[in-house]
Amino acid sequence: MKNISKLIIVLLSINLFVFSSCGDDFLEEEIRSDFTPETLNDELGYQAQLIGLYQMLSTFYTRSGQQGWLCVWQAGTDITWPTAPDGVEVPYYKYNQLTTDDSAAYQSWELWYNMVENTNSIIASIEANTSEELSDEEKNAINAEARFFRAYAYNNLATLFGGVPLITEPVTEARFDYTRNTLEEINAQIETDLQYATANLGEPTSAPQFESRVNKYVANQLFAEFYLRTGQPDLAEDQADIIINSQAFQLVTERYGVKASEPGDPFSDMFFKGNQRRSQGNTEALWVLENENPADVRGGSSGSPQQRRIWGAGYHNVNGMIPADSLGGRGIARIRLNNWVIYDLYDEGDMRNSKYNIHKRFRYNNPDPNFSDIYGELVPYTGIDTLARIQPYTLKWGHFDPADVFGFGMWKDFMLMRLGETYLLKAEAQVMQNNPGGAATTINILRTRAEAPQVSAGDMDLEFILDERVRELLAEENRRMTLMRTKMLVERATRLNVQDESIPLPQTMRIEGLQEFHELFPIPLREIQLNKEAELTQNPGYTTG
Repeated sequence: MKNISKLIIVLLSINLFVFSSCGDDFLEEEIRSDFTPETLNDELGYQAQLIGLYQMLSTFYTRSGQQGWLCVWQAGTDITWPTAPDGVEVPYYKYNQLTTDDSAAYQSWELWYNMVENTNSIIASIEANTSEELSDEEKNAINAEARFFRAYAYNNLATLFGGVPLITEPVTEARFDYTRNTLEEINAQIETDLQYATANLGEPTSAPQFESRVNKYVANQLFAEFYLRTGQPDLAEDQADIIINSQAFQLVTERYGVKASEPGDPFSDMFFKGNQRRSQGNTEALWVLENENPADVRGGSSGSPQQRRIWGAGYHNVNGMIPADSLGGRGIARIRLNNWVIYDLYDEGDMRNSKYNIHKRFRYNNPDPNFSDIYGELVPYTGIDTLARIQPYTLKWGHFDPADVFGFGMWKDFMLMRLGETYLLKAEAQVMQNNPGGAATTINILRTRAEAPQVSAGDMDLEFILDERVRELLAEENRRMTLMRTKMLVERATRLNVQDESIPLPQTMRIEGLQEFHELFPIPLREIQLNKEAELTQNPGYTTG
């Protein structure tokens, strides 16, 4: 299996050039090849490897030069239309083009198995470590952090592919005989790792040098999602309650942070650069992936994040408009919120749909004298421009640097988990336990913060929970993975991503060919072909040939 077996670290020996008149032995070099690093023994070595896991995770969000990668996880679902495809995302709304040689499926497999291999190395090393330089508590904490990431990787693999090869030891020799473990076996390993992680990870901290590291409540959140995916809602609710009852986090209900003195609302405050972290006043954040402009902080980002560009409108292409901070900076609208989200999703007065969170109307803002006759006037909301230039869009990924108006990268943090989602996971668990009254009470906590109308037990079902996830987590959650986890991709994309023929959306942008088997990705063809000593079976519905 190429991307499991290829994780070879080639270590070139240090050649000591000892010059003498007796021979040329110094020209000979010794090459040692290992599949995994030699055993670590000290704290610095372990911490370097653990931090490498965060860097690896960040590549999922900061992949340079591939804006379509971000669209893979949103286009072809129930919430967006693809308006300017980059390429890699096309088979994820033109589903009849999704083949076993698909690039996004392969990149997903590669990323998460690379993480599995790195975590296996750390776990094996720390569990074999007999050095007294590290206390048992320190060893357990290192093990727990690595096990969290292994569980995270396998949970993503299980959601995307179903049963996959289960590897829990470092790869020490090339193998071509992998077979798929059952989903139940994968789930059992995830549960074991998360039990260890929740028991041995520490409390959250606001210390800047440590706050981006996972804490035990991050593991509880993943555990809740895992138990929902595996049909154990009672255990999912228990995990969500651990977070909620800890009092370590509170919903943001008051203005705070860098723009608290400007017009806005508490919900929008969470998404400004400088407001995401606990140390910056965000009481809701469970897990934040730090991201800085490499021009300002060396190594501050592993790529050039493109979220602002793919979500934001290309309004600057309209004569009389220029990029502005209040408009979230410069976008190009690779995807557009569909009409269900824009017109039907939110109740009147819902803060999450305020002008500070979803921008809807534009005024000409170019102060150049050539536009003085229209400056400050509303831009007409008609015609083809409503697809990608002046369409409504979320401001969650807004970012503007006056020193870089073009703004190639989006340099602000990623809020990976927050308390708002914890309540949603709890409500989903309550619905799945036939407790609609409890679910309504839980959801109303979020709707109170949002100043939205309260709901009742009669409103509660999985469809409502998935609707509320869009209202609360629009553009934050990986929507495709949520729908794959709940096996609701086909039903919701078919029902809610209907594009009325009166809308000037080209036929090439409409969903086609979506079938039930698309609730899972194809096993990458190249993995099957390289696995020449055993059969790595394909998911049903996909033809390997």
